[in-house]
Amino acid sequence: MTSSLARRACAVALLLTSTLAPAVAAAAPPDGGGRPSERAAQARLLGEKIVPYKLEFQGTTVGGFSGVDRNRCTGEYVFISDDRSYLQPARFYTAKLDVDAAGVHSVDFTGTHPFLQEDGSVYPSPSAGDGKAVDPEEIRVDPRSCHYWWAQEGDRPKAVGAGPVIQPSVQFAGPTGAHLGQFRLPSNYEVTMEERGPRRNQAIEAITFGAQGRIVTSAVEGPLIQDGPVPDLEHGALVRVTRQTRGGRVLGQFAYPLEKIFAESDPTSPWAPDTGVPSLLAFPDDPDRYLVLERTWVAGSGYKIRLYDATTRGATDVQAMDSLAGRPVVAMRKKLVADFHTLGLSTVDNTEGMTWGPDLPTGERSLILVSDDNFADDAVTQIVALAVR
Repeated sequence: MTSSLARRACAVALLLTSTLAPAVAAAAPPDGGGRPSERAAQARLLGEKIVPYKLEFQGTTVGGFSGVDRNRCTGEYVFISDDRSYLQPARFYTAKLDVDAAGVHSVDFTGTHPFLQEDGSVYPSPSAGDGKAVDPEEIRVDPRSCHYWWAQEGDRPKAVGAGPVIQPSVQFAGPTGAHLGQFRLPSNYEVTMEERGPRRNQAIEAITFGAQGRIVTSAVEGPLIQDGPVPDLEHGALVRVTRQTRGGRVLGQFAYPLEKIFAESDPTSPWAPDTGVPSLLAFPDDPDRYLVLERTWVAGSGYKIRLYDATTRGATDVQAMDSLAGRPVVAMRKKLVADFHTLGLSTVDNTEGMTWGPDLPTGERSLILVSDDNFADDAVTQIVALAVR
């Protein structure tokens, strides 16, 4: 969910309060420096499909898709909606996608379920003020059990006393949304009112399974407060990427170099540029290699969506570093795979989720991405299929 959500005056708006300032130092070049592998991944467009605006399905409003994954047990896809129970209870959808080398032919929703709390009740909206609201952003299908792991950003109040602190979390859910437990996140993902931890609306949005489900990797969307300021026109920033066992033991934490802002913001807009990592995806055959999605919105210029091939190999393990600000760490290396403005899409919107799709006869692997329309009539729910070599 982005600051453009507030710009569009949607009922589920969140105000991004970050300010612009110079970013932290990184030993690796932030703009594609280094090669993650001997040959970096390449991508081309297969096709796209636009889901009708505010499509009604089983008594719910389809939209706000912030994450997607493929369920190997059913062959279907699961989409998470970032509706914070304002329209209907926080929920997910299942769907059949007809995708092949010729494009995206159809999107057929097959079910929807709310996420449930431990007591079996649905999650309340933030307006309840009881500190139990969630902000769903990412969903993954456990490759072992086919249960769901879903990430939610929680909430950092705009000021002390302005509301309850809701901690980010990764929770487990059954096929109909029943609560099955919670994953232990690294301690520096915790929101504190001592101006430490994730910024408001820039907490955990990205999780992925690697090494046949043995490793869980997550990323915060933007730099932690103690790690330095958010990107501006001159500087990028470092965001933390954490590798853990399924039991939560931290195996390593690394600094991913986020790009600088790509254009000047419209000076008449009240909204600051919004940029971050909404999704990452492990390569199936390399436990140190990831596709990383970078999403940026700038008032007057719209969205820029870029996909990178990145690796933790050779990067500094920063888990013991309290702050990255000014530290000469060796960041993750990355290489540009695709700039969405060059793919030939009908529009470039708020793309937030991605998952591997089926293999293609060409030897390529399909990649499915989805955009979050923020339930706004000037945005789209766009399902994109790429072929990745």
